[in-house]
Formats: sequence, structure tokens, C-alpha cells
Amino acid sequence: MDFSLTEEQSILKDTLGRLLGDHCSFEARRAHLESAQGWSQPMWARYAGLGLMALPFPEATGGDGGSSVETMIVMEALGEKLALEPYLTTVVLGGGFVRLGGDSRQREELIPAISEGLLKIAFAHTERHSRYDLSHVETSAQRDGDGYVLSGAKGIVIHGDSADKIFVTARTSGNPRSREGIGLFLVDVNAEGVSRRSYRLHDGLGAADLTLDKVKVPASAVFGDPGSAMPIIQHVVDIGIAALAAESVGVMSAMQALTLDYLKTRQQFGMPIGSFQALQHKAVDMYVAIEQARSMALYAAMMAEEADEKERARAMHAVKAEIGRSGRLVGETAIQLHGGVGMTMEFAIGHYFKRMTMIDVMFGDSDHHLRSLGKLGGLLDVA
Repeated sequence: MDFSLTEEQSILKDTLGRLLGDHCSFEARRAHLESAQGWSQPMWARYAGLGLMALPFPEATGGDGGSSVETMIVMEALGEKLALEPYLTTVVLGGGFVRLGGDSRQREELIPAISEGLLKIAFAHTERHSRYDLSHVETSAQRDGDGYVLSGAKGIVIHGDSADKIFVTARTSGNPRSREGIGLFLVDVNAEGVSRRSYRLHDGLGAADLTLDKVKVPASAVFGDPGSAMPIIQHVVDIGIAALAAESVGVMSAMQALTLDYLKTRQQFGMPIGSFQALQHKAVDMYVAIEQARSMALYAAMMAEEADEKERARAMHAVKAEIGRSGRLVGETAIQLHGGVGMTMEFAIGHYFKRMTMIDVMFGDSDHHLRSLGKLGGLLDVA
């Protein structure tokens, strides 16, 4: 199988690399982190100007007709520079819900706004007792004429502090753990009854806890079947896992590059510490882990649009388990080889490790996905 990029994909990778190289230095990132918004509005506009926002949408809806491979290219580049902008939540997750769950009117209304960078979206699914279970939903959605009334609370809504609209999972029927009876609703953050508590996560990204107090949403804000939205939700989360896998490859590659440079310049006993064979072995371990993660990211990109939900689930469980394992190895080794300076705010390596840690826990950590894969009988169905 040929895994080489097409000419258009290579151009995208090179163009995005130049853009991020020119505007996304570590110093610039620190300045954006310290701002009230926590990310760069000018960079967001540059992404839109480059066509990155329109990338995953079909050409018939005004998009660029890109595939999961193009998304992989973008996410890896963003990971390599620790980009702060809400691309994952808005374009990959939010855009995924619009693309897979929206009707023609909803797509016509929302896709142009996303493509032009005018609309920022977040996804609210985590609840107090849900942990990594997407189907554990206690937030209620009560029928109200043609629309619904939402009540409940969601936590750790990534980029929920700056989103204009938030996709919310809410239960229309059934018990709190049932896969049936879950709906997907697009809520305007300025709607009556919506309140947010904003804060920063471990890696510096903005997030919010969301409270819904009898929030009325019209029928136009319902995506998919309000009683059977889990297949759409699960598919979009799987697409998000594939994007996170690509981002993690960028993060790990940057950690390796920084570590190799440090090994070549840090002097001990009158020579670079990179000349010590024990440390060279550690560097090789990092390289092997990154290549394993890269292979899994490619696999995730190929399986992201798989129609068979069970086969897609097997793939994403395996991907997330391996990405978490590799990311931990690369991150811990990078910190160890840097020594004490690797833990300081002034060195980039610690920031990369923090982001890798957050990627691991998003949508389930490696242990969770390894257990889930075991319950499905492993990656390959040998029955």
C-alpha cells in the first residue's frame, strides 16, 4: 500500500509548515497563553484564509472536499507547534457533527460560518459521574412543542470558554447509562439559562463548566434523531481520536527534536552528553515509539470514516492505547534527558509533555481503551 502524500497534500503540508514556522514560535505561544482569550485571533484568521476551516467539508457544501488524511496533516502540524486555537473542537468535532448529523438547512447555515472562521464550536459531553462513558448522560431534554428544554451540567468543555455555540448531549428517554434515548443539541452560549465557569487546563488550553437551567432550544438545533444520536456522536468522537493521534505525532516529534538538540549541546565531563551510549539508547527508544505512533495515526486516518461501527471501534481503541503508551514513553524520556530544566516553564519540553498528557486522557486514557479493546476480543476478529 502506498502511504506517500499526493502533490496537493504535500503542498498543504509545506504551506502550513511555513505559516506556523513564521508565526508560532514558543515565545509567541507563551504570550497568547497569558492573554485573556488564551489563543491567537490573527492565527485563526490565517487558518481560515489558508482554507483549513473548509478542509473536511464536501465541495458541494462549500468546503474543500478534504479527507481524514488532510486532517491528519493539519493536526500533526498543529501539534508540532503546540497551537492553541480551537481547530479540533470547531472544525474536527463541531464540523463533524454538522457534516454527519446536520440536515441540508443546518449544513447550509453552519458550514460557511465555520469555513470562514466566524463560528467557534465546543462539544459538551462529560458529566460528574460519566468518566469516559459517552452514553452516561444525565442532562435531560424535555419535549417543548417543536423544540426541547435542556437541564443539567457538563464539565471540562474544552474551548467552551470561547465558543459561540456548543454541541450538548442530553437524554430524551431511558436510564442514565442507556445508549438509546440520547439526543444532540446545538446550544447558543448566550441563550437564557446558559452559564459558564471558565478556567485553564493542565496544558494551558481554555475550558469551561457548563450549566443548563431550563434552556430552550428550537427544533432547528436538534441534530439527527433526538432519541438515537449515539451512532453520530460515537463516529465524530472516533474522528476526533484520529485527529488527536495525528496531533500526538507532531507533539512527540517536537519533543524528540528538542531532546536531540539538547543532547548535542549540553556538556558534561567536557563532552556533549549525547556522546554517552546510554543516552543514545534512550533517544533510539524515543524514535521507535514515535514511529509506532505514526503508524497508528495513519491507521486511524484510514479507519476514521469506516462505516462498520464495531470495526472502527476496534481500530480507535487500539490507536488510543498505543498513542498513550508511546506518548508517555517519549515524554518521560525527554524530561529525564533534559534533567531539572525540563520541568521549568522557560523550557518548551515541559509544555509539550503537558499537552501529551492531556491528549492521553481526552476521550479515554490508554488503560481505558486497552480494556475496551479486550472486551471486543482484540484488534482482529479471529472468530
